[in-house]
Formats: sequence, C-alpha cells, structure tokens
Amino acid sequence: MRMIYRLHLSFALLLLCILAITAVLIYPLLLNTLVDDHRKELRDQAGMLMNISPVMPLTSVRQTNAESSTNTESITSSAPLIGNTSAILFAPGEKVVYSTLADEATMELMELSKQTDSGGIWQGKDDQYIVETLTARQVGQTDSPGFTAVMATPLSKIKAMQVALFERLMIILSIGAILAFLLSLLITRKLVKPLGDLRKELNKVESRRFSEVRLVETGGEIGEVAKAVYDLAGELEKYQRTQKQFFQNASHELKTPLMSIQGYAEGIKDGIFTGEHAEKGLDVIVKECERLKKIVTEMILLAKLESEDGIFHMDRVPVRELISETLERINPLLIKNGLRIEMSGFDNGDEWSIHADREKLLQALINILGNAARYANETIRIQTSRGIEGISIEILDDGEGIPEPLLSQLFQRFAKGKNGDTGLGLAISRAIVERCHGRISAHNEADGGAAFVLRFPILS
Repeated sequence: MRMIYRLHLSFALLLLCILAITAVLIYPLLLNTLVDDHRKELRDQAGMLMNISPVMPLTSVRQTNAESSTNTESITSSAPLIGNTSAILFAPGEKVVYSTLADEATMELMELSKQTDSGGIWQGKDDQYIVETLTARQVGQTDSPGFTAVMATPLSKIKAMQVALFERLMIILSIGAILAFLLSLLITRKLVKPLGDLRKELNKVESRRFSEVRLVETGGEIGEVAKAVYDLAGELEKYQRTQKQFFQNASHELKTPLMSIQGYAEGIKDGIFTGEHAEKGLDVIVKECERLKKIVTEMILLAKLESEDGIFHMDRVPVRELISETLERINPLLIKNGLRIEMSGFDNGDEWSIHADREKLLQALINILGNAARYANETIRIQTSRGIEGISIEILDDGEGIPEPLLSQLFQRFAKGKNGDTGLGLAISRAIVERCHGRISAHNEADGGAAFVLRFPILS
C-alpha cells in the first residue's frame, strides 16, 4: 500500500477511535449532568412553592375545601411547573395542600417522601422518577415539622433529553472529524507529493543521469533532503565529468610519449635511423620512458592519496622547520633560475605547529614552490600568519599570474599551463593538504603574480 493511502487510513481510524471514546465517556456524563441540574431545579421549585404558599407561616393546619382550592389555584399561578414535573405540598398530619397527581399517585409519593431524606430515583408503575423532598419548620416551633414539598419528574424525559443532546453533539463532532479528515487529505498530499517527486529524482541519480536532476521545491526537512540530493547530483555530475576529462587527458599524456617511443624504435629497427641519428633516437626513447614513468608514478600516488587511509602518519609539525626544509630541498632550482626568497611572519620568534604528515606535506610545498619557481621573474615571497581561521602559509610569485580559464580547474588532474610538466603536481598537493585537514586555494594578486594559500587548523 502506498504511503499516502496508509496515512489516510491511519488518520481515519484515529478519528473513529476518538469519536468512539468520546461517545463512551460523554453519554453517561450527559445523563448525570442532566439529572443533577434537574434535581437543583426541583429543589428551587419546591422552595418557591413553600415561599408563596398563603398558609405559611403556619398557625393552623385545618383548612376547608374552599380554602384548599383557593391555595391550589394561587400556587399554580404563582409558581408554574416546568416540563412534566409533578408536585405535592402537604401539611403536618399528611394533609395535602397542593398536588398535581391523582389521589393514588399522591399517596404513593407521600409514602416515598418518608423513606428518603432528600431525594433519589423512584421506580413507579410505568416509569422511573427523580424525586426531591423539601420540609419547612413551623414558625416558633423548631422541633415540629411544617409543610413538606415533594417534587418528581419522569426519568424517561431526562433520558430523551440526553439522547437528543448526545445526537447533536455527535453530529457536531462528526462534522468536525470530516473537516479534519479533508484537511488531512490536503496536508498529506502536500507532504507526500514532494516525496514522490524526490523519488523520481533519486531514480535519475541511480541511472547516472545527474544532469537531469531537478530541485524539488518544498519546505521543512523534506526541502533540506531535496536540496541535499540536488547538491549530491551536482557533485556526482562534476565528478563524472572530471573522471571523463581525466581519462581523456591521461590518454593524451600517455599517447604522446608512446608515439615518440614507437616511432624511433621502428625507425631504428628498420634501419631508417643509423649512427648519430640512432643515438639521438635512443636518447629520446629513454627520456620519454622516464616521462611515462613519472606520469604513472604520480597517477598511482594521487590515487593512493585520495583513497587509502593508512599511508598518512599524522604528527605535530613545526611550521618554521617545515618551510626551512622545503627551501633546502628546492634551493638548487632557485639558484638555477636566479630567484630569491623573501619570508615574513616569524619576526617575533613565534613557534607555530600544525597536525599533519610531515613528509607528504613537505612534498606538497615542494610542488607548489616548484610551480612558483617555474613562473616567477625574480622573487618568491613566503608569508605566514595566524588568525581566527587558523595558520596560513601564502606563497606568492612576481610572474604573469594564472590564466583565468585555468584558475577554476587549477587543482584538477592534468590541468597545466604553457610551461607545465605532468599536470599532476598541484592535484597531488591539494589531496595532501586536504587529507591533513587543511585547505588550499589560488588567486592572482592585484599587482600581478600568482598566490597559493594553505590554511591549517591551530594545534591546541
């Protein structure tokens, strides 16, 4: 079953359970509430009957039939009874002053009033009745009873009112439940539809159609996941494009020396190159073999740097010592090109350290300095600083700078300038720096020349 149908079914069952629980709890509560309210009304009516009685306060209990009739009419007009309420008002000696029942029922109700103190449920011949009894004392005689009012209402009428109220309440709750269910359909659709769209985009990722992936426009956590999938597809597309470009460049870089080797080898074999020409051909073959060996070695090294974890041995590395050793190793190249080094950042004798693999980071710096030595005119500057972002090592040259088309892909495999070697040196440097928890970037200075910036976290 699809998720949207499961959600609809679950919400519908939840609403039905709520309605059922509400019905079970509310139905008896309505009856108790109505009975309590009606008892209060009966007590109020009994009090009104006794207060407006013309024979109270009592001085004598003897009355004629005419007086009794007059009292009944007076009471009925002054205190009208609500609903099917029955009332009896009798004086001491069980003399009935006022009654709405037949004689037999009146006597039954009077007998019942003697058995209950305040009221209860009385089982009559044809129905149950709610009965309330109220007795007043005679004026000046606190020990002798006075008038007694007995009020009774059929329980069936209260139950009919209970059923009517319960039906109206359930209708209102059912309408609310239907509206809530309709609203849930709308909300669920808005919730599940982006998931369906996201599944389609993931299918594109699965089939490697990264360029066709589109951003699913929605909010909340689903929107964040959709944005992550879209960014992932972009990174995979970039990676796939880089891999294709890598194989194209690798095949080109390997094809050129192989063609030279094959051409000179066949020429020497067929006797086309002899004597001095054969010697030159053999020299070319040796040089191209060395070049092939270097390219393959760097390709293998780069693959290991990006995939293997055990080849890095992290330790505390002092920055001053690292730069000094780098300059010692690259000094012959600097002397050959007639370049001088300017350093800044250690004037106060600060000793800064980073957490890295010393030998591999040394190789990364040699690659970057070698690249700067290839393009610098006279000077290479090395600036070190410490700030909020960490420790920075900046290497600048006074050459022509990096061509803008090359700047965005400078650290990719086989990306090289006009005087480049294999195009793998800076890619290797990037892999080393990043595996040492650092960052590397390049830009052109405003006054000319290229700048490479390496940033590393401060070692605590």
